[in-house]
Formats: sequence, structure tokens, C-alpha cells
Amino acid sequence: MKVVPVILGGMPKIKRVLISVTDKTGIVEFARQLTEFQVEIISTGGTAKLLRETGIAVRDVSDVTGFPEMLDGRVKTMHPLITGGILAVRDNPAHRQALADHAITPIDMVVVNLYQFEKVAAKAGAALHELIENIDIGGPTMIRSAAKNYQDVAVVVAPSEYNAIVTEMRAHAGSLSPETHWRLAKRAFRTTADYDRAISARLALVDESPALPATLDVHAVKLMDLRYGENPHQAAALYGGGSVGIAGGEQLNGKELSYNNLVDLDAAWLLANEFDHPAAAIIKHSNPCGCAEQETLAESYRKALECDPVSAFGGVIGFNRVVDEETAREVSKTFIEAIAAPDFSEPAIKILTSKKNLRLLKVAMAPEALVVKSISGGFLAQTEDTHRLPPQTGEVKTRRAPTGSEWIALDFAWKVAKHVKSNAIVYARAGQTVGVGAGQMSRVDSVKIGASKAVLPLIGTVVASDAFFPFPDGLEEAAKNGATAFIQPGGSVKDAEVIAAADRLGVAMVFTGVRHFRH
Repeated sequence: MKVVPVILGGMPKIKRVLISVTDKTGIVEFARQLTEFQVEIISTGGTAKLLRETGIAVRDVSDVTGFPEMLDGRVKTMHPLITGGILAVRDNPAHRQALADHAITPIDMVVVNLYQFEKVAAKAGAALHELIENIDIGGPTMIRSAAKNYQDVAVVVAPSEYNAIVTEMRAHAGSLSPETHWRLAKRAFRTTADYDRAISARLALVDESPALPATLDVHAVKLMDLRYGENPHQAAALYGGGSVGIAGGEQLNGKELSYNNLVDLDAAWLLANEFDHPAAAIIKHSNPCGCAEQETLAESYRKALECDPVSAFGGVIGFNRVVDEETAREVSKTFIEAIAAPDFSEPAIKILTSKKNLRLLKVAMAPEALVVKSISGGFLAQTEDTHRLPPQTGEVKTRRAPTGSEWIALDFAWKVAKHVKSNAIVYARAGQTVGVGAGQMSRVDSVKIGASKAVLPLIGTVVASDAFFPFPDGLEEAAKNGATAFIQPGGSVKDAEVIAAADRLGVAMVFTGVRHFRH
């Protein structure tokens, strides 16, 4: 049921303002502009000192309350003469009488931002006592009080609001509209909720840092509305925070990113960064249609494109190195929707921006985090699949061990298979995918599809399977297509039959003991 807020039509003048801010950006100019309306400004500590030094008349909160700031600044504004002035409902006769009985003057605007707890919490090695001392008490109390009494009190929690407030007050003879009061109150409650959430999350890490917390805190601000979701009839938006990962990437060119662009860019970025040498990953519908790791970025892109140039048309690309001029020239030959990379050289930008719709996203690596997925009625959370198999460390299960070149190809294919939707099969050579079979209900079907997608020769390729072969048929089909070595987790009740089939066919097989399902 939709709750309709009560927004009264009156626009009383703002006569008395309380200012107490940690972030002092723009506060002097804002306070000076407020004096145009003959308001009384009361303030605390450092804020009062700053305003007074710039020639703005200020009354200390301690002069209002008759009590000095005490307990190392822990107690400043928590006093009935302050909170009463904020919380009193102006059209309530009993409240007006209480104000008169106790000589409390109403406060019409509260301008407060909070101790920067999150900044302190982000410091490496922040001590518990430092965290505790940066938990604001009076600030949230004033903000919540003013927001609760939004019909009578305007609450301002961010410097970004200052200009709009002054403009509106000038247009309305020192008043703000009821709609503005309501908007400011909603922002205020979001601010205190975010603040408490940050404190709770950080203090939970003091004693231990569990992989899966007791409470899943899914919180992100809306960064932008998207034109639509996976399909035009679905609404969508991008949420996030910070400046890392695909969500925090800096768009350098192109039309707005779509929901599907962002999903595919994330897949491309994560796959490309699986590799230590220059790598390119071309993604279509969240699966790689080509991936390569070579000595140069341009050669990586060319090799990735060779795998499936038809599917690459209209795809997105992830690079793990700064895109240079040579790579940009290669990319510009094909229609590509978007590119994610750590950066782009100036010549590369000049080449790529000639395609006005090509989205370029400059991305910084994000720290390891929980992977969260919504289901009806709740969420699933898991740690990231960060497992990386050291080179040539799988257990050889066949009479024939992989050759040196096969080992290199197997290591490469195994990394790619981790980023292919299950059931996943990857045909590859050293540093280059040859065919990808993704998302099939039967593993042998993935084997067949991977082969059918190949435009490069399959003879001499290796095959990576994200999970075990449940029967020999998948291995037999791949060997028939020309594969000579296999890497898979093992663990099937029919492992012995699969190994026997490999020995009969003269191919090598390695078990990793690790599965890489991707749903």
C-alpha cells in the first residue's frame, strides 16, 4: 500500500538556523547567503570559529544551552533547548506552550554533516579507539530530529544542496516549499541509515572477518537510470559506489551504456584480468566468443577475433593492458559495442572516438567482494571464484602426459573455462581459444557445439571442461574432432571409464580437483 506523505501548504520563513558540519565545503558562502534573510545562526566548535573568523555573526550553542561543550566534544547539542527547538510541532498548541514555558526558541533549519567515519574506517590499521571516536552522536540526533519534524524544519546534510536552497529562499522571501522540506527529509534519513550501516559493517570486522557475514548488507546508491533492462519492457538502473570495477568505470566515449552492455563488460573485464600477459576477451551474451593471451595486446586481440569473428560482431571487449594505437586500429575494423580497459593511450582514443557510439570504459580493479545474486524472496551470496591453478600442476591420470606445448594450452584453456557458462567446454591452443561450447544441459552437447563453432583447425587442440566428464562420450567426441589433451576436475563415478577411454585414444588427461561451475 502506498503511503502518501503529509505535506502542508504553508511556507514559514526560516528565522533560525543551526550549523554544525565536519565537511566545511562551501559552508562559509552558504552561511553568508543565509544572512541575507536576517536569520540567526547558531553553531558549534570549529564551525562557529570558522564562520566568526570570516565576519559572520554566530551564536555558540553553549550560549543557548548555558552548558559548555564537554567530554572532549562528545556532548555539544544534546540539550532540550536545542532538540526541543527542532522537534516542536508548530501548529500543536501543547508544543507551543511547552516552548513558551521553557523559553525555547524554535530552530527552522538544521545544517549538519557527520564525522567522517568511513574515511577513518578505510585507513589501513585503524585502531578501535579511533573508530569509536569518529562515531557521531549529536549529528545523527539533530538530523533525525529535523527530518522527523520535516513539515516545520528543513534539514540539510550535503554541501551539494546549498545553492538550490539559497535560490529557492530568494524566490520565496526566505522560505522553502513543503515539497523541498519532504525531499530533504528523505535524503536525511538515507544519510543516517548509510552512516549506521557503515559503522555496523566496519565494527563487525574488528574481531573477525567472516567470509559470509551473519547479515547480508546489500547497499548501493543509484548511479544512473538505464534506458531499459535486458528487454525494452523492463526498467533498470545501475547501482554502486566508489570508482572501481565496471560499475565505477569512467566512460570516455560513446552513447549511454545499456544493462546488457554492463553485464557483458563485466564478463570481459574479469576474463581478461585472469591473465598475466597482455590479453583480450571478446564477449557476446556474457560468454567468450574469443580470448587470447599473447606478447602484445594487438596480437591478443587478433588471435581472439580469429576464434569466432562472426559472433564477435557487436560484442564487447575486455583488455588487461592500456589500449595502444595498434590495438585501437585493429579493433576499429570491426563493429564493437563497448570496450573495458585499464586506460587508453591518446592515439588510441583519437582512433576509437571516431566511432561516436563506441563506448570506452576506463576501469580500475575492484577488491575481492562477495558475489550476490537475487532469487525470489531473497539473495544468494558466495565468495569470488579466485582459484588459480599454478602452471602444470594438475594430476596426470593417463599413461601419456601432456607435452610442453599442451601444458601451456591446458593452463590457458582452464582459465577461460572458468568464465564460460556451464556446462563449459573450451577448445584451445597455447594462448588462443579455438572453439567454445557454453550453457548446454548436456556436456557432450557443449563438446559438439564448441567444435561446430570453430573456424580454426581443431587438430592438435586441447580441451578444458569446467566440471567432470560424466561419461566417456564427451571425451570421445572431442578426440574425434582432433583434441589431444584434456583438463578437467575429475570426481565422476565413471572417472575410471573416462581415463580408460583417454588411454585407448592415446590422449593426455589432467585432473585439477577443482570445479568451475558458472551459472
